[in-house]
Amino acid sequence: MPHETPTGEFKKTSSGKRLTGIIMNDYLQLHQRAAEGAFVVWIAIVVPAELFAGFDNVVYAVPESHAAMSAGKGVGAVQCGKAEKAGYSSDLCSYARIDLGTAMDGGKDSPSFGMPRPHLLVSNNNNCSLLAKWFDVYHRVWGIPHFILDIPFCYEEQTPQDFAYIRGQFADLVRTIEGLSGQRFDEAKAREAVCLSGEALREWKRFTSLAQHRPSPITAFDSFVQMAPILTSRGTQQLADHYRALADETEEQMRQGVYPVPDERYRLLWDNIAPWHQLRKMSGRLASLGANITTASYTYCIGSLEGTFDMYAYDGGDPFAWLARLQNFSVCPHGMALRARAMRQAVERNGIDGVVFASNRSCKVYSLMQMDQMRFVRDELGIPAVMIDVDHADERKYSEEASFVRLEALLETIDAGRRGNGMNSGNPSI
Repeated sequence: MPHETPTGEFKKTSSGKRLTGIIMNDYLQLHQRAAEGAFVVWIAIVVPAELFAGFDNVVYAVPESHAAMSAGKGVGAVQCGKAEKAGYSSDLCSYARIDLGTAMDGGKDSPSFGMPRPHLLVSNNNNCSLLAKWFDVYHRVWGIPHFILDIPFCYEEQTPQDFAYIRGQFADLVRTIEGLSGQRFDEAKAREAVCLSGEALREWKRFTSLAQHRPSPITAFDSFVQMAPILTSRGTQQLADHYRALADETEEQMRQGVYPVPDERYRLLWDNIAPWHQLRKMSGRLASLGANITTASYTYCIGSLEGTFDMYAYDGGDPFAWLARLQNFSVCPHGMALRARAMRQAVERNGIDGVVFASNRSCKVYSLMQMDQMRFVRDELGIPAVMIDVDHADERKYSEEASFVRLEALLETIDAGRRGNGMNSGNPSI
């Protein structure tokens, strides 16, 4: 029997405490090394940061990750407001508004005192169509070079032509950094970083796979929080060690019968970016209803190829090749067929009872196909789904009560289906 624990109570585990230390240290090291003369690169989240390990003195920062952290710490709306006062539309992605507001105000109100000014900007156009325009603001205002990775969208598995095109751009990026920084690239060091990332992702998959257990020893909110060092510590022994300890600790909690939602009656899947400003509040309120969002497309895609749920292992060979093959791991550049294939695997393996589609005002590319996905979930997978309105980082565009009216209706639909009434007599999508 699972041990009874207060439903929804927030308790920071040893892995949670270690995570706080990692993130704090990553930002302190970033500022310190930049102050000491390191070459600073700002990157989009899917840019292969392992390549920077091939240089002696290159550091990187991830504006999207900093924006998510700002929203989680409660200052997202403040930073958005600064960008809006400067003339940027409130319809822009809240990550962009937070980042622009932070940069305009010299890092004031930032939980990490902002980020050191870069020498190079590296964006891409497959994961987020806005990123190239967003980073171009700094290119125009600060006169900083901007390297754009042109990554083909994928409606099917990556083609050999696309693979060669992507790999070639990674080589161009390395040559660009060599020219701007005056440093030589060491492929052996990059290979070591890729090996460590592969090790870390294997442990990450071990952690997230524990959601298959009933009751689940994790929530999707745990994976949202714990994904942070994938962005700030990529290619390091620290990251591999942390995820190994995280998986070990979670397995030990299972052995002890400790679960985040002991009375787990509803197992849900979340589709979209995390609602960073609502993590604790939403998870606690769902737990009080016996509901656990055990799985999320935002985190189950990490370390997987497009349209799959499984780990894509590094074979120890060409680091450029592994990074290029994984370049479309995130959900945003996937066509409907790939999204549906991965979601089917997640629903079937993790025993999902219902799907929550978060229509995200700040990520249109993620949200665009969700109505079609809802039909797929209803017609092909035979489980109910609901759509709620969120903004991943601007809490002013989220209504807790409106969302929970729909979430509670989803739980009622699941109950009706179990009684043999709902799935046969009505539309299971809300």
